[in-house]
Amino acid sequence: MTRNALLRWLHGFLPAPVTLRWTERLRAGLGALIGIALTGGVAHLVAGASSAIPFLIAPMGASAVLLFAVPASPLAQPWSIIGGNIVSATVGVACAMVIHDPVDAAALAVALAICAMFALRCVHPPSGAVALTAVLGGPPVHALGFGFVFAPVALQSVTLLSAAIVFHALTGHRYPHGHAVPKPASAAPDAASFTRADLETVLARRSEMLDVDPDDLEALLRETQLQAYARRFTEFTCADIMSRAVVSVAPETGALAALALIDKHRVKALPVVDAARRVCGIVTRADLAPLRRGGVLDGVLHGVRDAIERVARGPSAPPPRVAQLMTTDVCTVQTNTAIAEVVPMFAHFGHHHIPVVDAGGQLAGMITETDLISGLYRQAFAGERKRA
Repeated sequence: MTRNALLRWLHGFLPAPVTLRWTERLRAGLGALIGIALTGGVAHLVAGASSAIPFLIAPMGASAVLLFAVPASPLAQPWSIIGGNIVSATVGVACAMVIHDPVDAAALAVALAICAMFALRCVHPPSGAVALTAVLGGPPVHALGFGFVFAPVALQSVTLLSAAIVFHALTGHRYPHGHAVPKPASAAPDAASFTRADLETVLARRSEMLDVDPDDLEALLRETQLQAYARRFTEFTCADIMSRAVVSVAPETGALAALALIDKHRVKALPVVDAARRVCGIVTRADLAPLRRGGVLDGVLHGVRDAIERVARGPSAPPPRVAQLMTTDVCTVQTNTAIAEVVPMFAHFGHHHIPVVDAGGQLAGMITETDLISGLYRQAFAGERKRA
């Protein structure tokens, strides 16, 4: 048991398969080669051979991985690399000047750099190494002071970014990936069911690597799908699915007359309303079933029951009325109630017919299980019908 649990835990360390084509992997490597070579060459020309400014700092290698191998990542966008590196370099130089212990200065520099990058929306992982370089780069870096921010950090960041923009444009790749403007809700496609195979096929078609695990991406898409259904059902109200031509009765209506209405209109329940058309009860086919005369046995039993009831009521007692048979504890909903709130009433509380009332409390319609299923079906396929 313990061995199996350990193996499952170790299995979690295995990386997800890379779906990117080999041509794209080689393209990323070529881009990094060109970008780093160009960055080092430009820094050498600008600073000069005798300059104490390093031609290349190690964080540029990490930035090249993001810019050329994962260009779709938010961490690889222009503001992330420029802003993240400059902010982190500034923080690192300041910490190195104020704190003499290099370990304390390095820890504080990385922590403050992360907070600053989050605040300025320019998170770039290699920038953490920039902050460390400003603290631990030794006397040549410390001698530059805040000049380290401009050369080599800003200079090399701009050069590497420029190389990435040109390289992606020449190789037919989209870069940078700017913040997309959300489409209007009416233009958004409906959430559709998909399988893991569908997801893997789409990822294999992409020419860029996404910095997200396929399992996490699948979980995110399925959660988004559920949220889309919940949103659509929230927007869909009882007024959209209820039956409006509702047959109702008054409390003083005779029970036999109510039974005749149920048979005539082929419904299973009648809402009972007062003079102001406010719902005060509901009478169902089951409530009126004892009044129905069917076969011989039903007739005999009904006659015996009638005789007993007449003795109990007295000879002058009137025939039963709806008020005597109806259920007064009625569950109602308003016309603007979302379907998402109605579904549990049918699924978990055993309701089969729910009267719908308007803002004034008057009867406006009735929702049955058939209405609910039909409404959910219409809503689920409404988007596709519009596009068709």
